[in-house]
Amino acid sequence: MNYKVLYILFLLPLFIFSQESPDIKFDKYLDNKSNVIFVDNNESCPISVEYEYSGENVKSSLPNKSVIVVPANAKKFVISKIDPENKSKGFKFSYNVFYVFGDVNAKPSDSEEVYWLPYSTNSSQSIYQGYNGSFSHQNTYSLDFSHKSGTEIFAARSGKVIITKSDSNQSCLTKDCAKFNNKVIILHDDGTFAEYVHLKKDGIAVHKGDDVKQGQLIGYSGNTGWSKGPHLHFSVFTNKIDGERIYYKTKFRVKESSAPIYLQEKKTYTRNY
Repeated sequence: MNYKVLYILFLLPLFIFSQESPDIKFDKYLDNKSNVIFVDNNESCPISVEYEYSGENVKSSLPNKSVIVVPANAKKFVISKIDPENKSKGFKFSYNVFYVFGDVNAKPSDSEEVYWLPYSTNSSQSIYQGYNGSFSHQNTYSLDFSHKSGTEIFAARSGKVIITKSDSNQSCLTKDCAKFNNKVIILHDDGTFAEYVHLKKDGIAVHKGDDVKQGQLIGYSGNTGWSKGPHLHFSVFTNKIDGERIYYKTKFRVKESSAPIYLQEKKTYTRNY
C-alpha cells in the first residue's frame, strides 16, 4: 500500500535591529493537498524573508534560498507551496526562514534627501563623534550629537515609527550594554530607516505605528545602553538579509551653510528653521 509521510522542521533564526522580536508568525495549511506556508506580518513595515527547504521527493513553488518581501500588515501572505514530486510515494521536507525588518532591496531615493537637525529651533549642538568614529562608529556612517540629558529630540525626516524602547536606565562603555539602548526607529518612504538612540528612561513622545512629520518632537536624550555620556546617536541605514546594515551619509540643513552639508566631527551647527 502506498503512503505519504510528512515531517516539518520549522526554525526561526532572527536577525533583527532591535532587541524586540518582530510581530510575525509563520504557519501552514492544506490547499487541495498542497502544503501552503504563509506568514502573518503584524508589523507596520515590510519584512524580508529568506526561505530555504530540503527533503525527499518534494518540490517547492519558491526556489531555494529565495528572498521575498512581505508587505506591512499582510495576513496569510503565501511564502511557498510544497508538494511531492511523485504523488504515489512518501515524502518529507523541512524549511527554514531567516528574516529582517524592512525591504532588503530598498535604497535611498535618487534625489538627495535633506535632513533637519534633530534639536530645537535657534539652538546649536556639536558633533561629538562623526562618521567612522573611533569609539563606536567604526566603518559606519553614524553621528553623535552632544545632547545633554533631557534635550528635546525632533524627527530629522518624516516617516513611520517602527520601534520604540524606553524602559532602560542602564549604561556602560562596552558593546554588551547595547541591549539597554533606549531608542526610536523610523521608516522613511524610500525604505531607509533612521534610528535615534540613548534616549532617557520613559523619554519617548511617540508610539509604534505613528506617522511623524519632519521636525516633530519624538523624545528626550539620555545616557542609556552602550554609551559613555549623554548624547544622541543618529544614523540612516537599510538591513541586509544576513542582519548586517548598509549605512548612508546624510546631508543636513544648517545655519552655517547656504547648501545642505555633511556634518563633521567636533564642529558645531545651528538650527535656524
